[in-house]
Amino acid sequence: MTLGPADEDLVKVAALARQRAYAPYSTYRVGAAIRTARNRVHAGANVENVSYGHTICAERAAAFAAVNAGDRAFETIAIVIDGDRLPSPCGACRQVLAEFAPDMRVVLATVGGLRHQTTLTELLPAPFLPGDLRPE
Repeated sequence: MTLGPADEDLVKVAALARQRAYAPYSTYRVGAAIRTARNRVHAGANVENVSYGHTICAERAAAFAAVNAGDRAFETIAIVIDGDRLPSPCGACRQVLAEFAPDMRVVLATVGGLRHQTTLTELLPAPFLPGDLRPE
């Protein structure tokens, strides 16, 4: 699949973030980059911990960096890995991203050139959203 120049730039940022991943246990290094409505880009890499429950995925690292910078209107995320298969965000990452942009574009990519564009709605068709909370 061919992406536009802006998406390829986002993939490049995610690929650079991937190089900073800390993945000594799984060796599965992931980089992510989010473009917001203000055309800002925020990157993240996965950071593992010997206690796997304390590991954070690249997608959530990028989302939290964006929120910390005051950006909550996500438009597109690029997720990059090495290998011959495309990445797929875990359920926790899909849910966190849906909190801010349930319809955002998702670009899945490998450093070797594989590309696929989808949407978060396709990956998580029925997210639990803030409006779903009902006071008792």
